[in-house]
Amino acid sequence: MSGNKNQRQKLTVLIPCYNEEKNIEACLQSVLWADEILVVDSFSTDRTLDIVRQYTDRILQHEYINSASQKNWAIPQAKHDWVLIVDSDERIPLALSDEIKEILRKGPDKDGYWIRRNNYLMGKRVRYSGWGRDRVLRLFRRNLGRYQEKRVHAEVKLKNTGVLMTQLEHHSISSMTSWVVKINRYSSWKAKDKFERGTTAPVLHLLFRPPFRFFKDFVLRLGMFDGWRGFLIAAMASFSELVMAAKITQITIKSRRNP
Repeated sequence: MSGNKNQRQKLTVLIPCYNEEKNIEACLQSVLWADEILVVDSFSTDRTLDIVRQYTDRILQHEYINSASQKNWAIPQAKHDWVLIVDSDERIPLALSDEIKEILRKGPDKDGYWIRRNNYLMGKRVRYSGWGRDRVLRLFRRNLGRYQEKRVHAEVKLKNTGVLMTQLEHHSISSMTSWVVKINRYSSWKAKDKFERGTTAPVLHLLFRPPFRFFKDFVLRLGMFDGWRGFLIAAMASFSELVMAAKITQITIKSRRNP
């Protein structure tokens, strides 16, 4: 149903989180304009929930398996027909919130909308290195939006989609320690996904993918123009490929020993 000048379709902002006391407040402050803020927590042990309670009383807790399953569990809990997924390390700038509100006021003609992301590394925006073309499908109809059954980098699959003009802010890496922890976690999930899909020749992957990934991010994706951050992104992406390939090899060997 289309809205009129004084009324728009209502929106739930869904924020998954776990031990995000350093990020969560800035995220919450950027979505105060929403009709509902729904936080799905994975049993945080820091001050995350103390902060969240200052902004919303809609707090659910659910055991975390992976990002896709967590969001798929939470989406039906939203009160409103439209849902916007915002991670704890993301911010919705004023221009983006205005664009979303205008779409909901006019009456959306799509089932979902892609949103481009401006990615920041240690306080500065990364314009190249593959990070500059990032986009995610985060705004969608509640009854249609479900994530793929993948452990990592799952996306909502909808046919009737549009792309918003303005970007959200993504502050994904705050320290080298958190980056290494993230690579370890994601590489394990990727290795399991690839093994289950029948990835073959993990040794060749181990030898060739890491150097090619560095070349791709630093040269082909113009990471050199991001300075030392571009070099670091390429190096860490290469390292991630190496770790993932090693884990696929390990899983393959173990499966052959225990068929």
